[in-house]
Amino acid sequence: MTGPRTAARPWLVDLGVTLLVQAAVTMPFVVPRAPHLPAATWTAYGLTTLSVLPLLWRRRAPVAVLLAVLAAGGLYRFAVDGPGQPMPYQGLVALYTVAVLSPPAKRLGVAALTLAVIFPSVAHNTGEARELLFTLFLFGAAYAFGRLTDTRQRYTAAMEDRAAQLERANRIEAEQAAARERARIAREMHDILSHAVSLMVVQAEAGPVAVRTAPERAEAAFDAISETGRDAMAQLRRILGVLREGPDAPDGAPRSPQPGAAELPALLERVRGSGLRVGYEVAGPVRALPDALGATVYRVVQEALTNTVRHAGATAATVRLEYAADTLRITVVDDGRGPAGSGGRGHGLVGVRERAAAHGGVAEAGAGPDGRGFRVAVRLPLGGDADRVPADGAAVGR
Repeated sequence: MTGPRTAARPWLVDLGVTLLVQAAVTMPFVVPRAPHLPAATWTAYGLTTLSVLPLLWRRRAPVAVLLAVLAAGGLYRFAVDGPGQPMPYQGLVALYTVAVLSPPAKRLGVAALTLAVIFPSVAHNTGEARELLFTLFLFGAAYAFGRLTDTRQRYTAAMEDRAAQLERANRIEAEQAAARERARIAREMHDILSHAVSLMVVQAEAGPVAVRTAPERAEAAFDAISETGRDAMAQLRRILGVLREGPDAPDGAPRSPQPGAAELPALLERVRGSGLRVGYEVAGPVRALPDALGATVYRVVQEALTNTVRHAGATAATVRLEYAADTLRITVVDDGRGPAGSGGRGHGLVGVRERAAAHGGVAEAGAGPDGRGFRVAVRLPLGGDADRVPADGAAVGR
């Protein structure tokens, strides 16, 4: 196996392999030789070195290198009477490289050519079956190891590619999750600020008139403004608190859940302080809702009433929660100008639809009964996490 640095510089590997093979073929020329064996001449050594040098280019042209090695070996055997080699190192390395790098047609053709060369070479040397079997085994093993190396490299590349794809997918998923979280926080802040500011503006506009005509109403209006502002600040701290993590987070950063359906009466009471008459009805067996679903119910009602206060010019509105076996229906109806005079109700209704869709529900908005006023209706599915609880009454009206 090669490390990242050697893989980035393959010529270092090829140089090392060539030097190693050169050292192996040099041994028969430097060890003492019996008098009856062929002499180790410089000519023979030079031709042996010539058969090793092509290995430097084995990656660039594996087939050509193998043919050059076989040609140099044949020239050495037939033209020079020099020391023999215990193993054909050059041919083994060259065939291994062809098996690793060449396409199927080339490597199979080269394997057939090598097999054809082995038989006359062995016959010219000793002609013994033992040498033939040993040579066939060596070259077969070199080819097999080459194919195993290619398979391993392809498998490693495939695993690395899959890991990269998974990493990209995880990064994209994390970015999408972050985007969804930013959108959620933006919706929460929009709902809180829009609701609070709308009520405060209505109360502030009515305050100067009330000071001159009914001081006690002016005092109540100012109390409502301060209460609405404090509630908005508390909710904003609660939302922003979830963004603070780790030991550096202030001890006072709230971590409590978002307001839910249980906080609707307090919300409606603050809205009534703006002068809007708000009725509240609950039908069906009340069920305890998961925190996320309860927060959605609260925000839907809050946004619908905020739109009524800001745009409708209404004097009264009705909020109705209807619990069924597997659904919860939320309906907010006012007696205002209706869709024609509402100016589209801003971006709040988009947030209502997004909140409903996040729970698999649907939201509708349009004219109220008989075409009068404005109506917001949301249907939310109730899963197994919503538990039925005793209700104080089947319906509550104010």
